Amino acid sequence: MFIGEYQHTIDPKGRVFMPAKFREELGEKFVVTKGLDNCLFVYPDEEWQNLEQKLRTLPLTSKEARAFIRFFFAGAAECEADKQGRILIPANLREYASLEKELSIIGVSTRVEIWSRDAWESYNGESSLDQDAIIEKMAELGI
Repeated sequence: MFIGEYQHTIDPKGRVFMPAKFREELGEKFVVTKGLDNCLFVYPDEEWQNLEQKLRTLPLTSKEARAFIRFFFAGAAECEADKQGRILIPANLREYASLEKELSIIGVSTRVEIWSRDAWESYNGESSLDQDAIIEKMAELGI
């Protein structure tokens, strides 16, 4: 399970240090793709395979399903950490998530998310303002 929040920087070549705890759980090869909320999702291979199986069941006759599948797979890249523990994030994914210098790397249960630090701080500011609504939704879900 991925938990925690880490602050890192991305170098001019698009390499970022992946926290050691996350590297261990991600394994040798993993997938980085466009995520929701303009961040990147990072999946260990097994979790990516599970997600792929679920997406295969979506009806191709649904315009929304086709769009979601394209969004998720077209930007995906298989990655691995180098000997220093850095991963290379492809240019198209850096552009999508507006990754320029300062990053927040967070654990979200079955995946890792990579955010520009400004976007993460902005998101947290918006989310914390609506804690009552989040608490109500959790109660509706039985959590």
